[in-house]
Amino acid sequence: MREFKFINFNKGKNYYLIEINRPDQLNAINKETIKELKDCFLSIKNSTKGFYGVIITGLGDKSFVAGADISEFKGLNEKTAKELSLNGHELFDIIENFSIPVIALVNGYALGGGCELALCCHIRIATKNAKFSQPEINLGTIPGYGGTQRLPQIIGKGRALEMMVTAEMINAETALEYGLVNYVFENKDDAMKKSTELIDIIQRKAPEAVAGVIKSVNNFYRGDDEGFGQEIQIFSKLCGTDDFKEGVRAFQEKRCPSFKGK
Repeated sequence: MREFKFINFNKGKNYYLIEINRPDQLNAINKETIKELKDCFLSIKNSTKGFYGVIITGLGDKSFVAGADISEFKGLNEKTAKELSLNGHELFDIIENFSIPVIALVNGYALGGGCELALCCHIRIATKNAKFSQPEINLGTIPGYGGTQRLPQIIGKGRALEMMVTAEMINAETALEYGLVNYVFENKDDAMKKSTELIDIIQRKAPEAVAGVIKSVNNFYRGDDEGFGQEIQIFSKLCGTDDFKEGVRAFQEKRCPSFKGK
């Protein structure tokens, strides 16, 4: 089995297990992690016989994915930001359209790109210590990996707008109330048990029918994809502003940003 630098990839009895392995960075996803995840999903795309689900989680108990690696945001301009956003969109589209269900086991922080990673999965199961947020507005930009489209689809327009314009964090119980997650469990072991139980149930269903359900439900929400394209354009444009540069500096300096509207 192929080895990766920033993810652990293993096989269970009837499922694939992917762990984001950057615990010293709270499993924040950088460009290389995105590439590895993409390579991993593409490598198993045609090897799903005998496998009925994918579980993706973060190494450890503290963090699922604490967002994108902000150190890579320094020096971004409109062109490089567009490339960054497109890479993320490409990966998350692969996950969303995967032929077997992908379960996000959210253990701890799911912030920014981490929340967006959970959103593109088909089922979300959280531990009691899970926290969700779309804090990009604090950097002077917007979610760039599909969050502006998938979050309203899942929890509704009003709640999604509130989360994105305030950048406030919600806990696991609130996420369950909103419909952002399907289940909440006390710890990661219990969440993993539920994940594998669901995959055992799915194993008894017709594989082509399961793939057909995923495709049909996605088609209902995707429309002509104009919203996703607009998100990429707006994210890229905002990453070229002075406010974005100030937001990134403020984050790195652990202070409140002073935005000027330009």
